[in-house]
Amino acid sequence: MNIIDKLGAMEDVVSPGISACVGCNVELTLRTCMKVLGTNTIYAIPPGCMGGVGVVGWDKKSGSKIPVFFPLLDNVASMLAGIKMHYEKVGRKVNVVAFAGDGATTDAGMQCLSGAAERGDKLIYICYDNEGYMNTGYQRSSATTKYSWTTTTPVSEEGRGGKRQHKKDFPMIMAMHDIPYMATCSPAFIPDMVTKVEKAMEASERGLAYIHVYNPCLTGWGIKPNMSIEVSRLAVETNFFPLYEVINGKFVINKEYKKPKPLMEYLKHIKKFKHIDEDEISDIQKLVDNKWQRLKQLSTL
Repeated sequence: MNIIDKLGAMEDVVSPGISACVGCNVELTLRTCMKVLGTNTIYAIPPGCMGGVGVVGWDKKSGSKIPVFFPLLDNVASMLAGIKMHYEKVGRKVNVVAFAGDGATTDAGMQCLSGAAERGDKLIYICYDNEGYMNTGYQRSSATTKYSWTTTTPVSEEGRGGKRQHKKDFPMIMAMHDIPYMATCSPAFIPDMVTKVEKAMEASERGLAYIHVYNPCLTGWGIKPNMSIEVSRLAVETNFFPLYEVINGKFVINKEYKKPKPLMEYLKHIKKFKHIDEDEISDIQKLVDNKWQRLKQLSTL
């Protein structure tokens, strides 16, 4: 049985209906990950876009078929660590999982996540990275790409403005915690995501497993709904968001292109970048190329 047929046979633990935006690829990510994790799972979704889908649900009654909590932005990992310790004490094996946005992960929740990783808490932490605080009107986060328009990094009529700092490389930060498993994923590559969630389940028996999913936001970024998966794919094909995993410290590249597409092939579909000039595109492209070379070097160690 191939991976897609295998996924199709798994139970959907997120109830029918949709409360996300039309074409949202984050809900696809949530449903896919929770299918693989299965019914023997307890998860937490902090404030964010998926709080409505995963916790409340489309009819405000039936968001999830399995236990789910709605923690604060800054205590997700520490709360789940306590839940995991309880189940270990009573002798029950259960998946304890975070499904959190970049605001709750790279910003507000970074301290408790770093602590959980350092302690070796046996959790699975999944970050859906849509580069901002989306459910409150799209404010910038540390995961937002440089030069992006957001409501807190506006752009003038002359095209000046946007975020002034580069995107925080959080997958690499988590890999440097020496956790047993770290992986990047994309909703454009579902078989790769399924395999990595399965690996995370196994690795979480030894410590924290971290998965970083890149989920372009249609409404906040200004992307047409029918381009949701295509833009996600282009982020990988341009090396802007490479797919790789780190298994017990060993870096493995999962998708490598002999001739990666130029970054502009990705940027041109996104309204939040419509103001950037050639120098700014070149600046982002240089960073992408440098990070790719670093990843290539790490994969040879």
